Amino acid sequence: MTREQRMTEVFVEVADSLTDDFDLIDFLQQLSVRCVELLDVAAVGILLADAHGTLQTMAASDEHTRVLELFALQHDQGPCVDCYHSGEARTNIDLADPDVTARWPEFATRATETGFVASNALPMRLRGRVIGALGLFQTDPDPLSGEDVTLAQALADVATIAILQQRTLDHGQTERAQLQYALTSRIVVEQAKGILAERWQVSLDTAFDAFRGYARAHNLQLAQFSRKIAAGTFDTSAIPRPNRPAPRD
Repeated sequence: MTREQRMTEVFVEVADSLTDDFDLIDFLQQLSVRCVELLDVAAVGILLADAHGTLQTMAASDEHTRVLELFALQHDQGPCVDCYHSGEARTNIDLADPDVTARWPEFATRATETGFVASNALPMRLRGRVIGALGLFQTDPDPLSGEDVTLAQALADVATIAILQQRTLDHGQTERAQLQYALTSRIVVEQAKGILAERWQVSLDTAFDAFRGYARAHNLQLAQFSRKIAAGTFDTSAIPRPNRPAPRD
């Protein structure tokens, strides 16, 4: 599939956000995957602010990146944190640069240990309102092209529009309440992922791919499906069990 075809798919997925059964969690997860496909990056993380303006990890292209973003938030460091507070893009950050390691010592160390050599962060904003940040991580030291940066910002912008246009706003919920619901939903998704990873003895990424694929195939809202798994009210034997073993430490 060409880059142009993938871009078309992304905009179709954004258009789908105007339907009543739009699944925000799945949309953001899919967006993180699309960014890896479209941009010259190895991994992607998406962070949103909760009702108190505190950033939370919402989606990531893989488990290592999700943990890295959580680590960044715990230490209040990194390009995504800086991007959200300033509202400005932070691009082509060399994680080995002495200025970077001095400014974000814990984040830079953890990121390089994860295998990344450069990072970027684009604000998720609409009309000056910043609701989160899109983090892009590279294993290649070559800087992102201007074309990639422009496309990444466009993807962040359309994701913001999708979030703020979600139908729940028409049902009397405030914007902040909507974002809080999405963040709460992400927590239960992580719970379901952990349950299945332990049950199947596979990696968290493998477990997530399996039950997310089942949800998509059966038109199930990811958050609602996850709640059933976490509560034990869904027979998980119905989900095709993945074959890939968990990686050894």
